[in-house]
Amino acid sequence: MFNPSRMVIARHRRRMSSRGLAEAVGLTPVHLSRLENGHHEPEEDTVTAIAKVLGFPVSFFHGDEIDPVTKEAVSFRSMTAMKAAERDAAIAAGHIAYLLADWTTARYNLPGPDFIDASQERDPARAARWLRQHWGLGEQPIKHMIKLLEAKGVRVFSLAESTKTLDAFSCWRGDTPYVFLNTAKSSERSRFDAAHELGHLVLHKHGGPQQGKSAEYEAQLFAASFLMPQSDIEAKIPRALTLDQIVIAKRRWGVSAAALAYRLNKLGILSDWLYRGMVIEMGRRQYRDNEPNEMEREESVVWQKVLSDLWSKKVTKDTIAADLHVPIDEIENLIFGLVIRKGVNPEQRKAGVRPLGLRLV
Repeated sequence: MFNPSRMVIARHRRRMSSRGLAEAVGLTPVHLSRLENGHHEPEEDTVTAIAKVLGFPVSFFHGDEIDPVTKEAVSFRSMTAMKAAERDAAIAAGHIAYLLADWTTARYNLPGPDFIDASQERDPARAARWLRQHWGLGEQPIKHMIKLLEAKGVRVFSLAESTKTLDAFSCWRGDTPYVFLNTAKSSERSRFDAAHELGHLVLHKHGGPQQGKSAEYEAQLFAASFLMPQSDIEAKIPRALTLDQIVIAKRRWGVSAAALAYRLNKLGILSDWLYRGMVIEMGRRQYRDNEPNEMEREESVVWQKVLSDLWSKKVTKDTIAADLHVPIDEIENLIFGLVIRKGVNPEQRKAGVRPLGLRLV
């Protein structure tokens, strides 16, 4: 039987309006609306035409319901400039990620969630310290954010399209947390995005819509405190540094020069006057687009192991896509940037060059 919700997901993935799809398929907008609302069962040739326009297998539209990913339950980073079509495409990617996660979980024993619920905590910094204590991290720097999240049961995916207006998003699916990262960014900024989304998962699980400025500010404070514990910062940087010294020191905590300077200012180590001067100088040096002294990019431990095992069994991306009834590129996009990209040098990686396939050894 035709599943109208899957047509909406596929349409959103292609960033098409219902009117645009109707015109492409040769239907009236009213007819397409009736299809999407489940008020009419389409003819077989209509489904074939829809599948061709959207680039999805016909079988995708006859699958079971997928757990909903609603915009009210998702926390988006960089909402200001994001268009509705970009938001809907990202949410639709979340639906497909659910399918991939279920396929993987059915075959591999992945870590279960180990979280605290700090939704009643008013101080994000205290929540960050609480989670560090719960996870036994002490006050030492976190060497690998993605590995840590995966070890604590977070399902980590990359954003399924390249966009400058969406940094990351996260959501809960029952008791399982999900984080989606824009892997085209520097390693330091991606790490901070991961910590920011971790803040949402810990602080706002029961808080309703997470797009408010206060929730974003709280997640930002959580991320800064989680990645750069106050006691460790004060022990290693007891007095103000120059910008060049900050560029060297930031490697300890795996954050950007801008993030460390901001943290030092909030902790009173950098005066407002010195901080403003550094912000101006970082802008002049174009640090936002070209992070200095950049770290090696973090990659998924879980996906490395899963894909290596699948390849040893001759299970390819084509097999996974066929099982899930989705285009191959949807599978690739969800883990792009999270696994070793063989044959791609660092300069190509920064430019967003994709690997030839998912053949990991």
